[in-house]
Amino acid sequence: MKIWRILSIWVCLSLVTGLCAGCAPAGDIQTDGKIVIVATAFPQYDFARRIAGDRAEVTLLLKPGMEAHSYEPSPKDIIRVAKCDLFLNVGGESETWLDAVLETTANPNRKMVAAMDCVEVLKEETVEGMQSREHHHHDHDEEEEAEALSDSDHVHEDEEEEYDEHVWTSPMNAIKIVNAINAALCDIDPDNAAYYCENTDAYVAELIALDNEFRETVTGAKRNVLIFGDRFPLLYFVREYGLDYYAAFPGCAAETEPSAATVAFLIDTVKREQVPVVFYIELSNHKVADAIAECTGTKTAQFNTCHNISYDDFQAGETYLSLMRANIGVLKEALR
Repeated sequence: MKIWRILSIWVCLSLVTGLCAGCAPAGDIQTDGKIVIVATAFPQYDFARRIAGDRAEVTLLLKPGMEAHSYEPSPKDIIRVAKCDLFLNVGGESETWLDAVLETTANPNRKMVAAMDCVEVLKEETVEGMQSREHHHHDHDEEEEAEALSDSDHVHEDEEEEYDEHVWTSPMNAIKIVNAINAALCDIDPDNAAYYCENTDAYVAELIALDNEFRETVTGAKRNVLIFGDRFPLLYFVREYGLDYYAAFPGCAAETEPSAATVAFLIDTVKREQVPVVFYIELSNHKVADAIAECTGTKTAQFNTCHNISYDDFQAGETYLSLMRANIGVLKEALR
C-alpha cells in the first residue's frame, strides 16, 4: 500500500514539475500583500490563523473529515506547497509524501516549521492488553502464517523506531509550536512582527489557562486511568498530566478491529478500575468503545485529539481551544 502511495505521488510530481519550474518567488504570489501559509494538519492551521490574523492566507491541505493517514497530495496541493511562504507540517511517518514533494518543489524563499521539531518527541509504546500487530482475518495454513510472521519480524528489526506524532495534544507543546510559527512569521514579514507577537502573547495566555484547567481537573481526582476503545494518539497528553491509560491500538495504528483478547482485557480493566467512561477519538466509528461500554454498563464519549476535524465542526468554527476545552468536561466524568 505504501509503495503504491509513493508511486502515485511521484506521478503527480511529474505532472506538476513543469508548472513549478516557472513558479515565481513566494513573495510574488501573495494575495493582496498577505503571507501565504500552508498547513498539513488542523492544529498548525488553527495556530497560524490565530497568530497571523488578517495578514495571511492560510490553507489546510487535509480536508475536514479526512483520515490523516490516507491523505495523498493532489497536483493543486503540491503547487500550493511549492509557492507558499510558510509551510507547516507534522514531520512524522504519516507524511510519507513530504520528502518527495519538498525535493521536487525547492523554493529558497519558503520557510518550514515541523511540529515534531519543536518539542521533545516520545516513542510510540505498546501497553498491556494493546493490539500490537495488525490483525488479519484471511485464511492461511500454519506454514504460511509462520513465514509471514518471520518476514514481518525481520522488517520490524530493520525499521527505525516510531514516534508519536500527535505532539500538540499537550497544551504546553502547543505553546512551543505556536512560538515557532510566530518566529517564522516575524522572519518572513518583519514589518508586521509586532502584530504577530501581540497575537501570539494573547494566544499563549489562553493555552496556559487551558493547561491550568486540565491540571485542576486531574488534581485530587478519584482515579487517574483512561480507557480508549480506539487508537491512542494522546501519549503527550497523559504524560503531561500524569495519567495512566489502556487502549486497543497505538496512536498511528492502521487497524480497526482488535483481537478478542484485547477487547476482553479492556472489558476486565473497566470493571476492575470501575471506570465510568470509555473513550473513542474523532472520525472513528467507535464500534469497539460501544462494545466495551455495552458489556460493562458504562457510557462512551469522544476525546478530541485535534489531528483533524469533522466537516460539521469545521463549518461551525470549532478551534483547537474549543475542542480541547470540550475534553475537560469528559475528562472530569472519567476521573470522578
